[in-house]
Amino acid sequence: MDGFIGRQKELQSLDDLLARVKEGGRTGRPGKAVLVRGRRRVGKSRLIAEFLDRAEVPHLFFTAVGGSKADDLAAFLAELARSTLPERERYARYRPPASWDEALTMLADNLPRDTPVAVVLDEMPYLVREDPSFEGALQKAFDRRLSGLPVLLILVGSDVAMMEQLNTYGRPFYQRGTEMVVPPLNPADVAELTGLDAADAFDAFLVSGGLPLILEEWPEGADIWTYLENALHTPTSALLVSGERTLAAEFPTEAQARRVLSAIGHGERTFTNIGRAAGDLQPTSLKRSLELLTERGIIAAELPLSTKPSRLTRYRVADSFLRFWLAFVGPNIAEVERGGGGRVLSAVRDSWTSWRGRAIEPVVRDSLWWLTYDGLPAGSEVIGGYWTRTNDPEIDLIGADRGPVANRIGFVGSVKWLERKPFDQRDLAKLHQHRAQLPGAHETTPLLAVSRAGCTAEGIRVLSPEDLLAAWRR
Repeated sequence: MDGFIGRQKELQSLDDLLARVKEGGRTGRPGKAVLVRGRRRVGKSRLIAEFLDRAEVPHLFFTAVGGSKADDLAAFLAELARSTLPERERYARYRPPASWDEALTMLADNLPRDTPVAVVLDEMPYLVREDPSFEGALQKAFDRRLSGLPVLLILVGSDVAMMEQLNTYGRPFYQRGTEMVVPPLNPADVAELTGLDAADAFDAFLVSGGLPLILEEWPEGADIWTYLENALHTPTSALLVSGERTLAAEFPTEAQARRVLSAIGHGERTFTNIGRAAGDLQPTSLKRSLELLTERGIIAAELPLSTKPSRLTRYRVADSFLRFWLAFVGPNIAEVERGGGGRVLSAVRDSWTSWRGRAIEPVVRDSLWWLTYDGLPAGSEVIGGYWTRTNDPEIDLIGADRGPVANRIGFVGSVKWLERKPFDQRDLAKLHQHRAQLPGAHETTPLLAVSRAGCTAEGIRVLSPEDLLAAWRR
C-alpha cells in the first residue's frame, strides 16, 4: 500500500517541537528533546522517518543494534559519516569513540550553531542496558551542549517500561524531554488502508491490531478470510512472525510470564483460572508475573465499574493483535510450517464468532471514549464493564463519571456484534434486567446498544460500526 496514513497528531507534535527549535526558545536554549515510545512494530521508526522527510532538515538517524557497547559506538560514528548533517565528511577521519560521553561530545562539537537539525537515537533501551553510564552521558551532553544548539533530539524505544522510567524522578534525564506515545493505527486508519467498510474494518483491526507491517500485506478491499487464507499459508508473513518477535523481545528470559500470558490469550480471565491454566502456579509467582505483564502494558487488569467497590479483577490481553495471535496463530505456527494453514484457518472460522464477540468489547469501549463529550449521556467520562463472581449479571458497557468506583452512572449498554442478528426486543428486556442489578443505576439511567446488524427494538439508542468509526475519525 502506498502513502502514509494516520499519525497526524504525532506528526503535528513533532512539527511543533521543531518550530520551537527554529524559533530559538524564550530562554535562549533552543534545543529540545522528545522521548518516543510504543510497542514493537507499531511504526515508530517509520513515523520519525516520515517526519524527517517532510521537515527537510539535516539529520542523523542512528539505530542501536543491541550488541556490544563498542559495536554501537563504532556504528554511531559510521552513521554520522552517512548522515545529512553539515560537513558530515569530517566524521570519516575520526577514530571510534571509547565512550558515549566522548561520542556525544564529538556530535555536539560538530553540529551547526545557526541551522536547525534533528538527531535520532532509535532503540535507545539497548544503549541503556549495554552501558549503565549512558543516561548520565546523555544528560550531561544535553544540559551542557545540545540544549544550547538548534537541535531536536528524538529518543525512540520499544521497551515501553524502560522508556517510561527514563523520564521518572531520580533518573538523569528526568524532565528534560517531552513524552510521546505512538499507538497502533486506529480502526479508522485501518479502514482507510484496507478500503473496507466499517464493520469489516473492525474485523481487520481485531486481526492486525493496527500494526502497519501486517496491514501493508493486506490486499486492498480483502476481508479477513481472504487475508488469512494468504497469511496462514506463508510462514514468513508478518501475521506469523510479529507475535513471536514481540514476545521474544519483551520476555527473553521470563518463560513463566509467557505461560501466564498464553493462559490469558486462550481466554482465562480470573486469577485462579489463569494460575491453573499456566501450570498450577503458586499465587506469589502468579502475582509477580501478572504485575510484570501489566507493568509492560501487555495485559490490562480491570475492575467492575459501578458505585460499589469490588475486588473482582479480570485480566485481558491489551493488544488486539497479540490477543488474536495468542488465541489462533502462536500455538499453530508449526502446523503452518508443515503446510497446514488450511486447518488453522478452519479452526479460526469455527471459533471466530464467539472469540470476536468478546474481543470487540474493549475496542467498542475505546471507541465510545472518543464520544465522551460529544454524543454520550452526561457523566460518562469513564467507559468500562460490570460483572459479578457468577457473571449474573455481566454487562458489556458502563459509562460513569469516574472509575472504578463511580459517583454517578451515565449509561448502561450492550454490544451485539453478529452479522445477521440485530439487537432485538429480547436483548432490550435483558438489558433492562441487568440495569436493575447494577449498583448506582436506576430506571431512568439511559440505555445504549452497539450493534453490528442494526436494531429492531424500540426505545433505545443504537450505535452502528459506522458511528464508532466516525468517532475515531474525529
